[in-house]
Amino acid sequence: MAPYASDDSTTAGEGDELRSGRRKAARYVVPVAVVGVAAATIGLVPALADSGDPDLPEITAQQLIEKIAKSDVQQMSGTFKITTDLGLPDLGGLESSFASGAMGSGSGDGSSADPTAKLTELASGTHTLRVALDGEDKQKLSLLENASEYSLIHNGKDIWGYDSKSNEVFHGTADEPQGEKGKKGKAEEVPTTPKELTEEALKAADDTTSVTVDGTSHVAGRDAYRLLIKPKQSGTTVGAITVAVDAKTGMPLKFTLTPSSGGAAVIDAGFTQVSFDKPDASTFDFTPPKGAKVTEEGALEEAAGEHGSAKSEDELRKQFEKEFGGPKSEGKPGKAPEGGPEVIGEGWNSVAVFDTGGEGIPSGAEAGGGQLGGFLDSLGDKVSGKFGSGTVFKTRLINALVTDDGKVYVGAVDKDALVKAANSAK
Repeated sequence: MAPYASDDSTTAGEGDELRSGRRKAARYVVPVAVVGVAAATIGLVPALADSGDPDLPEITAQQLIEKIAKSDVQQMSGTFKITTDLGLPDLGGLESSFASGAMGSGSGDGSSADPTAKLTELASGTHTLRVALDGEDKQKLSLLENASEYSLIHNGKDIWGYDSKSNEVFHGTADEPQGEKGKKGKAEEVPTTPKELTEEALKAADDTTSVTVDGTSHVAGRDAYRLLIKPKQSGTTVGAITVAVDAKTGMPLKFTLTPSSGGAAVIDAGFTQVSFDKPDASTFDFTPPKGAKVTEEGALEEAAGEHGSAKSEDELRKQFEKEFGGPKSEGKPGKAPEGGPEVIGEGWNSVAVFDTGGEGIPSGAEAGGGQLGGFLDSLGDKVSGKFGSGTVFKTRLINALVTDDGKVYVGAVDKDALVKAANSAK
C-alpha cells in the first residue's frame, strides 16, 4: 500500500481503481490527506443494517460501497463543517511560517487567494464551508471565516480564487482535463468534502479491515446508512471511520475518523444542510471587485522559479523527493508502484520509509532553542533499538520516526510499531 494515495475516479465498474489508484508523493505536503494512510485497506465483511432510525431497506457493506462508487450527483448545494484535530501543540504562529515556506504564500510574489495555500488551512481547527455543483464545469467552494470569506469558483474555462479579507484574486484556467497535474484550483488538491474524504478511505481493500453497515441515521435532514470501517490489526492509531451515506443518492454526507487512543474525532466533516436542486446560474458568476489585486496563475509559476513560491504539485513532489531522498525500493519489502516510497508492513500497519541522506532532526538545544527548538522538543520522544537511535514525532493520527542517521519512518501507527519497522529494516 502506498500512503496518502489519491484518485478522483469513483465511477461504476472501477473497483480495481479504488484498490490501486494513482500515488502522488506531493500528497505528503497536505496534512488533510492523511486520510489516505488512515483509511489504509478495506476488507468487505457482509453485514446488514437491521436496526436504527430511520427504517431503511437492508443493505450489505458490499452493496453500500458499490452505491458510493456509483454515486454521480451532478447538481447540489449545501453547507458543511469540517473539524481537524491532530493534537498538535500550540505553535505560536510557527505553523504559518511552515505553510508559507512550503506553499509560497508568505512571499511578496504570492497571493493570499491562491487555492494551493489557502485550502491548507483546513488541516486544523473547525471551518464552515458552502459548496455548490452544477455539472463538470461549474463548482464553487466557499470557506467562511470571521467577517470574511474565501471562495474558489470553477466556471467553464475560468478558475477564480477570491479572498475578501485581503481583496486579492487568483485567476487560472481549466483548459486541461481534470486530474492533469500542474493546474491549481482542482478539487483533487485537498480532499475536503465528506465524499472526497470517503473516496480517500476506499482506495484499497484486503483482509486487514472490517467493514459493516452500522445502522441508519439522519444527516442534514436526509435518511442515511452508516458504514463502519475498523482495522483488525493492533498497533495502528486509527480507531474507526464512520461514513453516513445518503440512502437515495449514495453520496457521503458525513465522515468521522476517531483515533484508537479515544477522545474527539481526528477528522469530522459533515453536511448541516444539503439540497440536490440545480443551483442558480449566478452562483458561479464572478467579476473581480474594484481595486482588487488580481494574480494570474502564470505569474505565480514565474515567481516560483525565481523565489521558490507558489509551487505547483509537480514542483512540490520534486522538492519532497529532494528533501527525503526519493524512493528507496531496490530489494526492499513492500515496494510501492509509480515511484512511491519503500513500504514496510501491510494494511493499517504500513510504514513509509525515506532516506534524507543526512543527519536526523536536532534537539531543541541543537536547533538553537527558542520557538523552533520548543516545537521540536514538544513533539519528539527519544527512542532506540537495533536501528540505532532517533526521535518519534507524534500527532493523534500520523507519527514519524526520524533516526539519527537520517532515515524517516512515517505511518498511522504507534511509537512501538515505528521502532519495530525501523528494526526490521536493519
